[in-house]
Amino acid sequence: MSEIENVVIIGSGPAGWTSAIYAARADLNPLCVIGVPKSTPSIVLPGGQLMLTTEVENYPGFPEGITGPELMAGFQKQAERFGTRILTQDVVSCDFSKQPFALTTSGGETIFTKTVIIATGATANWLGLENEMRLAMGGGGVSACAVCDGALPVYRDQPVAVVGGGDSALEEASYLTKFASEVFIIHRRDEFRASKVMQKRIFDSSKATPVWNKTVLDVLGEDSITGILLKDTETGEESTLEVKGMFVAIGHTPATTFLDGSGIELDDKGYIALHTRSSATNIKGVFAAGDVADSHYRQAISAAGMGCIAALDAESYLVE
Repeated sequence: MSEIENVVIIGSGPAGWTSAIYAARADLNPLCVIGVPKSTPSIVLPGGQLMLTTEVENYPGFPEGITGPELMAGFQKQAERFGTRILTQDVVSCDFSKQPFALTTSGGETIFTKTVIIATGATANWLGLENEMRLAMGGGGVSACAVCDGALPVYRDQPVAVVGGGDSALEEASYLTKFASEVFIIHRRDEFRASKVMQKRIFDSSKATPVWNKTVLDVLGEDSITGILLKDTETGEESTLEVKGMFVAIGHTPATTFLDGSGIELDDKGYIALHTRSSATNIKGVFAAGDVADSHYRQAISAAGMGCIAALDAESYLVE
């Protein structure tokens, strides 16, 4: 058996790097498995969803804002400063049935460890359009988080669109009405799936306009979005909606497939279920932090806080 780690952190977003910073400063000599770089935002990227965000204006300590990749680079540099070791592979399976835990990586390695912090995040569900991906990756006005990006100057007093019809979509739309000149809510049916309370808030808003029975065929624009090509679900007729931003709100998928068969308890949405007011999972010695265990807030600052908690919990477990 190879050397047994004190703590292995799986993931490299705000939760993962914060866990690494705290664990490293506690002399736990953490190993952070950050994943393999991917070419599409439809799967979790090393660095997390902030790698798709051009401007971050709501993270404390940066009064002038900072780009998502710059923020994550700073997190990583700080973690490395205190001795965090990094492995650029994916974890493909976990054996939590006995101590030490065994993690199998995409490179065929087996890592043995006393504790694990799972911080693999969750990805937004995208429409799967080529231009959508291009403009999302390039900061061209396509986003999956209105709270993260909606207050940016590029969207202020401009028409924007939200794609979706559930509570999340209407919450995003409601938030955007504070900044945009008009918010179009594109939905493939003629009624929303959201709760009546959320629907009333939208229907009462002078800035929110439902666009019924439409699907998105394409996102228009070279460097930034200029409009959306729509198709009527009943007539098949195509039309163009001119907007300066598009927010996709059709749900998120937590990155938990590698946990299949591991025994980790998930909630009804597929997120890791946490026990009590801590980062503890149903398996002692396994902790979770960030969006992989948070279906509600999904913010960098809340993920970082959860990462801190997970590292402190792991340290306490090791001491005990």
